[in-house]
Amino acid sequence: MAPRDTPPMRPDVHYATNGEISLAWTTVGEGSVDVMMLLGGLSHIEHILEEPSLARFFDKLGLFSRVILMDRRGVGLSDPVSGSLTLDDECEDIDAVLAAAGSDRVVLYAYGWGGPPVVHYALTRPQRVRAIVLYAAVASGIAALEDFGIERAADQIEDDIAQTLSTWGTGDAIEVVAPSRVDDVRLRAWFGRLARLSQSPGAMRALWRNTAYYDVRDEIGSLRVPTLILHRTGDRSVDVSHSRDMAERIPGARFVELEGIDNLPSVGDPDALIAEVEEFLTGVRSRTADRALLTVVITDIVGSTDRAARMGDRDWSDLLAAHDAAVRHQIDRYGGREVKTIGDSFLIVFGGAPSSAHRCALSIVEAATELDLELRVGIHTGECELIGDDVGGMAVHIASRVAKLAGPGEVLASGTAFGTVVGSGLEFGDFGTHELRGVPGRWPVMRLLR
Repeated sequence: MAPRDTPPMRPDVHYATNGEISLAWTTVGEGSVDVMMLLGGLSHIEHILEEPSLARFFDKLGLFSRVILMDRRGVGLSDPVSGSLTLDDECEDIDAVLAAAGSDRVVLYAYGWGGPPVVHYALTRPQRVRAIVLYAAVASGIAALEDFGIERAADQIEDDIAQTLSTWGTGDAIEVVAPSRVDDVRLRAWFGRLARLSQSPGAMRALWRNTAYYDVRDEIGSLRVPTLILHRTGDRSVDVSHSRDMAERIPGARFVELEGIDNLPSVGDPDALIAEVEEFLTGVRSRTADRALLTVVITDIVGSTDRAARMGDRDWSDLLAAHDAAVRHQIDRYGGREVKTIGDSFLIVFGGAPSSAHRCALSIVEAATELDLELRVGIHTGECELIGDDVGGMAVHIASRVAKLAGPGEVLASGTAFGTVVGSGLEFGDFGTHELRGVPGRWPVMRLLR
């Protein structure tokens, strides 16, 4: 099964029953190992797979496993929570879904607040568990709440839950869940809809009143199943200290701390996560994604909105068409590839000599000047994910951030891009070091002169 390059069709949704409770589930992939992923309070198995990056993530897992996705009780397409909910209830729900899916032994994969049910299941039913994977997971809901300054007192928990739910469904949580994609309007809208489809604020409050008090920290040292713990060091949603603590408590656990600031597994470097899981479960790593070292060039017209307003739609369209033709001529001249246009911006990649990308950028700025347009350009060389005819990954994000630093008529290059063309005859000036939003650390930036 090849990873998807486009949004998938909606999955086949099935229902398992635990008494009077109906639980929605589906599968992705046809690998030899059954992996059940248990999410936290945000889940809707149809909507999750409509996000292209998550669809690719599960498809890649599905190359070596059969991924079983379920909406927990009180979430998504499953029945709501009525009354109290316990860890034993959740384990019985997992039993029901596994039985319906025909799975006798399973790898349990916990994400976020899915940690306590997975740990409790492995402790009470070790004969049914091949292994567990804990990604950005917590062993205690209370401990996770305290990360945000919430005390144990029930009335204070209620107040802070109310504050959190006041922005429920807006998508604003993307700023901590996927900060490297904070400017991605489409992803923000998808995440907001995920919250709304997962449950209403009132339903979330009812679920949280139960799951906030889950705590398996005192039991976790008794685990005797193979355990892999994964976490990104800079995760802004779930602090890495949770995984470090579990790694110390669980006998023989393998702990891998990965680079990155994103919590959403499909954002940042998902292939690093998948590779660790594949090696843990199969003993080998395979190539799960097509990646290539490319030089990324991003161009942008300065002041385009004001210019369009002054000129009027028809004249601006004519000028923009001339601009596009001029840019494409230079791309062909220097052997680049136009990936796409976003408004009046171009995303261009070069797979050969990086100096061609720099010279193309200078020529594009000059051609635009002849049209009485001012451009700013950012350049970065890095490993990109190939997604059909599109490209993605941190390299594209860095190039975009560098372009935003540029003034009218400027071509700026990241220190990495500069380093690849030293000795090529191009001339640069120092533009200082800068924080690039959504990118760890400070980055040297150089101004391309000629």
